[in-house]
Amino acid sequence: MPDQTPSASHILSFAQTLQGGGVERAMLRMADGWARAGRRVTLVIGDAGGALAHELPGGVAVHKLGNPAYRALFGLPALVRELAPDVVFCPGNHYTSAAWWLKRRLRGACPPIAGKMSNALVRPDLPRGAGMAYRAWLRMHPSFLDAVVAMTPAMAGEAVRAMGIRADRLHVIPNPPALPIPGAPQPRLPAGRFILGVGRLAPQKRWDRLIAALPRLIDPAVSLVILGEGEERAALERLVARLGLADRVSMPGHAPDPLPAIARADLVALTSEFEGVPGVVREALAAGTPVVATDSSVAIHELIDSASRGSVVQPGDRARLVAALNHWLMPGRVRPEPLAETGPEPIAAYLDLFDALAAR
Repeated sequence: MPDQTPSASHILSFAQTLQGGGVERAMLRMADGWARAGRRVTLVIGDAGGALAHELPGGVAVHKLGNPAYRALFGLPALVRELAPDVVFCPGNHYTSAAWWLKRRLRGACPPIAGKMSNALVRPDLPRGAGMAYRAWLRMHPSFLDAVVAMTPAMAGEAVRAMGIRADRLHVIPNPPALPIPGAPQPRLPAGRFILGVGRLAPQKRWDRLIAALPRLIDPAVSLVILGEGEERAALERLVARLGLADRVSMPGHAPDPLPAIARADLVALTSEFEGVPGVVREALAAGTPVVATDSSVAIHELIDSASRGSVVQPGDRARLVAALNHWLMPGRVRPEPLAETGPEPIAAYLDLFDALAAR
């Protein structure tokens, strides 16, 4: 009887912390799926505490570095040498320098590395010098990533252009959809109408744009809820106080399961400067909640592919942002039909990719 052992029987992935973030949350969902499919999965985590710690899946080995600093991930070569995985998964753009170091140190002894592009590869927000350095860095990626995963076809096209990677090394695989978490504590939500933002309180997300739009809405009773945590909290709280919006804006922190809040919201808003394929947009469309989003990624128009599902505005266009929010807040506005997830089954597609890489 032929050996049925998969080529990629041991998969290793890594992250800096579990403080919260779409990249890390998607990695945990995928690790759970790979383990349930019978694979050995090892996660190397700088600091395994934090908001997502409760989502660490059973059946997955967790190697804790005990250091939340990014530099701790540069200890990966020794760990990979010791643990001998068949394939390494780099979960997002933020982590590709650790993948580069791993390949540089182990060279021919390095297992194949598959890297997911989790954020925009075209960054007009960067100053000229930083933008040139970023573009040069992207061109280096084909030298240390054996395969690149994009979450949508448009992001795949952007990767070909920005990285110069061959199309046969590029794969389109969406993130696994978010599922309800039974018993997860829910944030306190307004009794009346509200706009919902979900994401880290980080400069990239530009929640200040959404807060500043609130006084200009047609309905002064509409509240704003932002679910997330991060380094911008103090600055955003000062803005709320300065605008006199303390009774209309709440930031209750990270929500283990934001799906019920997404379903209840009048609309979901995303005001980022740049994005990858924002999971909250997919989750809102799946729930039948309209979305107002900035044109912060080539994937935004793929997701919001009809004016009946939401509105896309340019980053920094305050007037159009307010107009779009007011459009969806008009009394009697029809909500979109819930949008079913389509495309390849993510867990199986990743395992097929990993097996092909390991078999080489």
